[in-house]
Amino acid sequence: MPLSLTAASTAFEGDRRLAGGSLAEVALAVKARESAADAPLLVFDDATGAVIDLDLRGSEAEIISRLAGRFPSIPSAKAAAEDQPIAEGPDTAARGRGRPKLGVIAREVTLLPRQWEWLAAQPGGASQTLRRLVDTARRADGDGSVRRNRREAAYRFLSAMAGNLPGFEEASRALFAEDPEAFTREMANWPTDIRAHARRLAGYVPDT
Repeated sequence: MPLSLTAASTAFEGDRRLAGGSLAEVALAVKARESAADAPLLVFDDATGAVIDLDLRGSEAEIISRLAGRFPSIPSAKAAAEDQPIAEGPDTAARGRGRPKLGVIAREVTLLPRQWEWLAAQPGGASQTLRRLVDTARRADGDGSVRRNRREAAYRFLSAMAGNLPGFEEASRALFAEDPEAFTREMANWPTDIRAHARRLAGYVPDT
């Protein structure tokens, strides 16, 4: 998912957690600390664990303006459903008068010809069939995607911050084995803030 100014982010100065909050807040905290920092400053996207490359030149207003141009605000799912135009197509046009609109957002889907033919032959048309398939897949997946994304985020963060620390490979194996006790044990001698943030990204402690 694209970043936004409100995306949850965390900054580190060396192995110490410097700031956490929205991307805009964290960027300004890093800017304020930049001249006095005695260790590298890194900003991480909490959703993916990836390092965010920021341009912190100029005034605070210039920084925010630059960030807004690069990472525009993304409306919430509820707002998107309310504000986006309803997708018009055979299935939406067939709705009875007075039926509620579902906040469907029109986006491009690329399929092979045989797949389009199959979809077109399904009751309700292609769009309704795709929505049913997606809902079925989401129910079958449960929280599997959430856990997988959390593991990958924690691993990206640790690769950047702890790749050279003893026990990194063992901790990584425990992470992907979904063994929180072993994961915590292998990080026992690491800097406190790195351990805490890795466990939070992995979902082993509540988000704060």
